[in-house]
Amino acid sequence: MSSRYESAKEIYAKLGIDTEAVLEKLKTVPISLHCWQGDDVTGFDHDGPLTGGIQTTGHYPYKARTPEELMQDIEKVLAICPGAKKLNVHACYAIFEKGEFVDRDKIEPKHFKKWVDLAKKYKMGIDFNPTFFSHPKVKNGLTLSSPDEETRKFWIAHGKACIRISEYFAKETGIPCVMNIWTGDGFKDIPADRMGPRMRYKDSIEQILSEPYDYNMVKPCVESKVFGIGVESYTVGSGEFALSFAAEHKDKCMPLMDNGHYHPTEVVSDKIPALLCFFPEIALHITRPVRWDSDHSVLFDDETKEMAKEIVRCNALDRVYMALDYFDASINRIASWAVGLRSWQKALLNAMLIPSEMLKNLQDEGKLWELFVKQEAAKVLPFSDIWDEYCRRAGVPTECEFFDELNKYEKEVLAKRA
Repeated sequence: MSSRYESAKEIYAKLGIDTEAVLEKLKTVPISLHCWQGDDVTGFDHDGPLTGGIQTTGHYPYKARTPEELMQDIEKVLAICPGAKKLNVHACYAIFEKGEFVDRDKIEPKHFKKWVDLAKKYKMGIDFNPTFFSHPKVKNGLTLSSPDEETRKFWIAHGKACIRISEYFAKETGIPCVMNIWTGDGFKDIPADRMGPRMRYKDSIEQILSEPYDYNMVKPCVESKVFGIGVESYTVGSGEFALSFAAEHKDKCMPLMDNGHYHPTEVVSDKIPALLCFFPEIALHITRPVRWDSDHSVLFDDETKEMAKEIVRCNALDRVYMALDYFDASINRIASWAVGLRSWQKALLNAMLIPSEMLKNLQDEGKLWELFVKQEAAKVLPFSDIWDEYCRRAGVPTECEFFDELNKYEKEVLAKRA
């Protein structure tokens, strides 16, 4: 142990925080790492552009072009980030044998075996996402809410196939699979009918969830969004819709909140404790919205820290499924990936090192100005020394070593893809 860690450990002990217990707990909290950062959300089942309410910006070289390159990059991220992880895979990342192809309504567990092999290698679980975008059967911007029954039937079949694949992931890894349902369905301008698409969407999700699965192992979620590219005026899966649907089907699914999918003045940190009052479990997609759902890489910033604080303060580390969701093609993709993962781990560690019980008591006792002062004092406790010790124990680079490791990987591996 470093002398800096020993000194910081004593400071925290005076506040009733056992840093050794915190470090032991943190390394067991899984964070789901999204595969789509490595190739700009392209996937392997189509050659067309990214469409359907999302967009990747930037032209930094060396993106992953094959399953092998993508998995190589993922393994690098795993090697330089501490803590427990899961994989998070989109359905468009199905891996077909040479000469084989099936459309999304026909995908099977065998098309994801290589992802299971990777997960088993690192003793990880896998989370999953049906891909309701970047496909010719997105008709007039609609999928599960489409008035065209053939279109809707195709996407319902896709969702059911994803339930079966999620169960395969859970059985193979022995770890529950969170399966997130999100579509970009909506309209660019003011619709004539707001309720009709939502009733079709409701029916579609109910049909998907009629596929048999064990809710202890397959955890479907419904994710909302305030608006997207090309659907600025109306989004079918709004916040009210997703929460109401999850509440009505609490025995079959849960709500998922993406902190980029709300109005810029809303904060998910305040929504987390509200939902935990009613739902046994919830899920998060953790991103960094800049003015809108821009999906910038997660940083160790104020809202990221506040979200983590609420999870820890609510004693909900085992009730909240945490997944990263961002994509930046303007910088080294491994750096973007790893900084985001490490930032969320930092936020959790920071939250676990705050003397929350003491602060809660001050609030309940009405000692609000003392609370105000001590909350500010907690911000300058020697957190970074605990973080560096956590990294050292995990055998990954500390903050001072981090850039050199990334730079070496770019020169020795990524540059050869040019």
